[in-house]
Amino acid sequence: MREVYITKEKFPDVVGKLMNQHRVFGPVFQGQYHEFAELKASDEIDLTYQNTRLSPKGLFHPHSERMFQFSLAKGDPEAGIVKEAPKDYSSRLILGMRPCDAMAFRLDDVNFDTTTIKDPWWTRRRATTAIVGLGCNQPCRSCFCTSVGTGPFDPSGLDALLTDVGDGFILQAITEKGQELLDGISDGGPVPAAATEKATQLRKSAEAQFVTQFDPKALAEKDMLELFNASFWDEVQFSCINCGTCTFLCPTCWCFDIQDEVCEDQGDRIRIWDSCMFPLFTVHGSGHNPRSQKLQRVRQRFMHKLKYYQDKYHDGVACVGCGRCVKYCPVNIDIREVARLMTATCVCPA
Repeated sequence: MREVYITKEKFPDVVGKLMNQHRVFGPVFQGQYHEFAELKASDEIDLTYQNTRLSPKGLFHPHSERMFQFSLAKGDPEAGIVKEAPKDYSSRLILGMRPCDAMAFRLDDVNFDTTTIKDPWWTRRRATTAIVGLGCNQPCRSCFCTSVGTGPFDPSGLDALLTDVGDGFILQAITEKGQELLDGISDGGPVPAAATEKATQLRKSAEAQFVTQFDPKALAEKDMLELFNASFWDEVQFSCINCGTCTFLCPTCWCFDIQDEVCEDQGDRIRIWDSCMFPLFTVHGSGHNPRSQKLQRVRQRFMHKLKYYQDKYHDGVACVGCGRCVKYCPVNIDIREVARLMTATCVCPA
């Protein structure tokens, strides 16, 4: 696949031209944090960021989304008829996404895009979106992507990859989408040998900063019931306050609720993010709640991420090592430590 070199002086012009062809999203500094948002000007994008607090999963699976709309107006011949809410599926380009966040979408596909069930909104957004990743020259201290099968320059979930080599960027095509993107960039030139050498050094330096936190394969070999009944869950859940921060920040958490909201004679059916950490998440229509206790909910989160997912799909754990849950948990629960507890030699209750 082709690669080009874009100087940082020319980069805003490149972004501006891309904005004439696509809706372009990128990391933008808003308030106190960087977030992924649609660019209104080419100089809004900030590729000096380390990581966003909120993952970019909302670009494909919005926090709150109108699914359908309906009328309850008297005399309306279509009253009570549920219609799909209009959505914008025009061409999109996401610039500067970290490789771990892009890999998360491949894991999420098993929920939204399977051979038997396809979420129409997820699949159409995926089809009309190209993702240009940004290599991670300086990983966060809470990151552990190499422990879960990805890495700071992993191209697996990307259409193209940007590498910041100081005075410019190397833009490398990964997929056909990425190749088409590069073909449309006239401001790029051949990659200087010094830039190639610098990119190689940056990759090696970034990867050298990681140590193996746990072995997902060892988790796959563990007996499910042995882990489920382990004694350490009481210790893990002790400080948890069920705030849901870990699930809302996680790029691979996909759970949602569906609600009808009515204002006067107009109604919307929406889906909104939900969390397995919330007490009402598993309440049945009968009133029974199979996970009424905090320990049960905490265990479910980690068992799903680290055990159930890979036992079912045989594709590693449902975690990309972005470290958000580690960094922002208000009571310092660390998924890496929980994984080490789960892979310990003996986890049986005394």
